[in-house]
Amino acid sequence: MTDTTSPRRGVPLWVQIIIWLFLVGLLATVALGLSRRQQGTVQPGQVIDDFNLTLYSGYELEGKNKINLSDLRGKVVVINFWASWCKPCEQEAAELQKTWEEYEPTGKVVFLGLDYVDTETDARVYLKKFGITFPNGPDLATRISQYFRIKGVPETYFIDREGILQYVQVGPFVNADQIRAQIDPLLK
Repeated sequence: MTDTTSPRRGVPLWVQIIIWLFLVGLLATVALGLSRRQQGTVQPGQVIDDFNLTLYSGYELEGKNKINLSDLRGKVVVINFWASWCKPCEQEAAELQKTWEEYEPTGKVVFLGLDYVDTETDARVYLKKFGITFPNGPDLATRISQYFRIKGVPETYFIDREGILQYVQVGPFVNADQIRAQIDPLLK
């Protein structure tokens, strides 16, 4: 009796290597993501890396529909992450707008609203409902919020004239005095 079965061939070595490299890369990516989440938000004292933001039509800054954070050096920058579906964001919207109206004429402070995981239609309804006039744009692909490692919305970041983060507010502001208390020392 002769054996008519052919010997089984294993997966070629080069395929095994590629599979193992893919798996190691995948694990490294997951580990890095988990590590970043455990770090929490960016911390005061950190220099904030440059980023660009495309602004909604009607919410431009000095006629520009796209801005780079580096273009704002020399000014205090207040970055507010918000969303139209966020009830706590509604609690602080009027306070942010009121404070913006106080500082905007000085040219020394810029507020930037970053709409998080939202639709432009819903965002525009929100902005109109609360009379928001400061520059606002979508955080496309959550690129900027991932950099800041936000935990949710609202979150507000105060950056000094040199581009250094000075304060992080997680959750809504209760009144304009709380916002002024973070901006005024940065102007001195």
